[in-house]
Amino acid sequence: MSQRSSPVFAPLSRAPAYTQVASAIERKIMARELIVGELLPPETEIARQFGVHRSTVREALRRLESAGLLSRRPGSKRMVITRPDSADVASGLSRALLLNDVSFHDVWEALQLVEPEIAALAARRRSDQALEHLRRLQLEFANSPAGDPGAVRLVGRFFATLALAADNPALALAAQPLVQLLEPSLAQMIDRVAQARGRIRDAQARIVAAIECQAADEARQWMQRHVQDFRRGLELAGIGMQRTVDQPPPVTALARDENF
Repeated sequence: MSQRSSPVFAPLSRAPAYTQVASAIERKIMARELIVGELLPPETEIARQFGVHRSTVREALRRLESAGLLSRRPGSKRMVITRPDSADVASGLSRALLLNDVSFHDVWEALQLVEPEIAALAARRRSDQALEHLRRLQLEFANSPAGDPGAVRLVGRFFATLALAADNPALALAAQPLVQLLEPSLAQMIDRVAQARGRIRDAQARIVAAIECQAADEARQWMQRHVQDFRRGLELAGIGMQRTVDQPPPVTALARDENF
């Protein structure tokens, strides 16, 4: 692991010092002056270079660790530069969307634009490994018993794996926070709408079959239908599309619609 002998950081000029330390380190990471896998100097050395107390450095590093830019390896006191994974990014974006009073209609509309194209790209680009992973998730959901709370997590993992199969990190990062926002109400929908579980099962099977055959148009069309089903299911579950995603859904009885 490479280490630097010359000073990396310049002293700070004003408070709040911990935010300035964090920002200075982040700028160097984003500029690739500090690269993924590189060890930061010890806290005492960072404090000396910045001209601040060690406690200030510790708080700055804690913030960068929370952001996924740093991590501490087991048994080591030194921080290493890391790259935030999609889950870290998605969680941050999900929180930002919540704070902006995003509605279920907003989330559904965004999914309607993004997910069909992800499915089409997955059909064109998927690897055998990604296809096998999608098959396994689809079968796990199909075989999950009624009332199983893990079924919703399987739906989220199906969408995440589909994005990985599309081999487009930008689309994957755009889609994952939207799916995360929808998951809590998807759980409500599965419990309250009699046909929901079967509709999801059939749509996943059709999408996986299209991806297996590398039929991009068919994969796109089935994903469009799948996302449209989410809207109908939410409506049947009594979750209004104009409701913000942070509002708890109303308690309703099990719903059935022969046209769904």
